[in-house]
Amino acid sequence: MPAYCLIATAIGPVGLVWSETGITRLQLPDVDGARTLARLTRGLDDAEEAHPPEWLEPTVKRLQQYFAGAKIDLSAEPLDFSGVPEFHERLYREMLKLAWGETVTYGELAERVGSPGAAQSVGQAMGKNPMPIIVPCHRVLASGNKMGGFSAPGGVKTKLLLLDMEGIRLGARNPAQMAFSF
Repeated sequence: MPAYCLIATAIGPVGLVWSETGITRLQLPDVDGARTLARLTRGLDDAEEAHPPEWLEPTVKRLQQYFAGAKIDLSAEPLDFSGVPEFHERLYREMLKLAWGETVTYGELAERVGSPGAAQSVGQAMGKNPMPIIVPCHRVLASGNKMGGFSAPGGVKTKLLLLDMEGIRLGARNPAQMAFSF
C-alpha cells in the first residue's frame, strides 16, 4: 500500500509518495500545503499518510538540501517505476544521467533512447513525469535550447527558477511563458 507525506523545504511543502521499493511520486509545492497534498494524492484512494521510513530519510535530507540551493545529485534515489509506460521509463532513466546544470533537448533525449523524431512524445512524457526534480525533466528544453513547457505548479516560471538555481542561463525569454505563478 502506498504511503505519503509532505516535507518542509525552502520553496514550500514538497509531497512524496512511496511504495515498499521506492518513490512513486514527487509533488512540487502548490499555493499551500493543502493544494500540494490534494495534487499529490489525486487517484490514490488507498494511500496512507505516514512518516518517511528510515530508508527514505536520506532522500528527504537531500531534497531539502537541493531546494535550499545545494548542488545535490539525486540520480541514485530509490525509485519505483511500476505502472509507468515502458517508453516513459526509458526516458526517465536516461534523464537520471543528466548532471546538475546539464540540459538536453526533447529531440536529443528521443535520440538517446533510440526513438529519433519522437520529440513530441518526449514532451508528453515530461508532462506525466511522476517524480520531477529527481527525474529532472526541468533540464529538458525545446529545440534551440528554448524553455519549452513545464506542467508543475507555477509552470514555466517554476522551471526557470529551477534552471537558474542550477546555474543554467537561457537566452531571451518569452514573457508570455512567464505568466504562471504560485
